[in-house]
Amino acid sequence: MTTSTPSPSPDSNPADSRKESLIDYPSRFPIKVMGANVDGFVHAVTSIARQFDPDFDAASVELRDSKAGNYLGITITINATSREQLDELYRTLSTHPMVKIVL
Repeated sequence: MTTSTPSPSPDSNPADSRKESLIDYPSRFPIKVMGANVDGFVHAVTSIARQFDPDFDAASVELRDSKAGNYLGITITINATSREQLDELYRTLSTHPMVKIVL
């Protein structure tokens, strides 16, 4: 026997509530990226940032070495213009081979 579940109304759909944003666009938005402390890592991250924010200022980048110096934390601040832009930026950073974590 097959049963069907009634579709929830748009007002009660959890997926709809996840699409809502707490961010007012446009907005300055910091993103932390962590990876191995190797040559080219900072350039790779800043190049990706420029793809999504043509006005990205590399001078605003903050760097933090791990205690042993094996890893590097990079904070980039971009001009966020939409949720779609941020989602795609996070996806692009997360799939880059040099990146370990994006927050």
